[in-house]
Amino acid sequence: MPEATRILTFSDEAIDAAARLIGEGFPVAIATETVYGLAADATNAEAVARIYEAKGRPSFNPLIVHVPDLTAAERIGEFSNEARALADQYWPGP
Repeated sequence: MPEATRILTFSDEAIDAAARLIGEGFPVAIATETVYGLAADATNAEAVARIYEAKGRPSFNPLIVHVPDLTAAERIGEFSNEARALADQYWPGP
């Protein structure tokens, strides 16, 4: 069970705490330049379920998974030849 909710300013301590919680299967809230997001390990079914629960999101509504490159995406998703060609052509991008 994670510790009580804490709000941390950006620091090495905050990054370490977030990484530890994500590694344990818990989501963490992250402030970006435009929105607040929830981060979790997309390869951990319990962590993904916790994101759905926290957001009150219906299970038929997919989540976005951010990855650094096509190789990482192919480790967690299935790509047809057509999808791979589109990714090669347009990634990285909006």
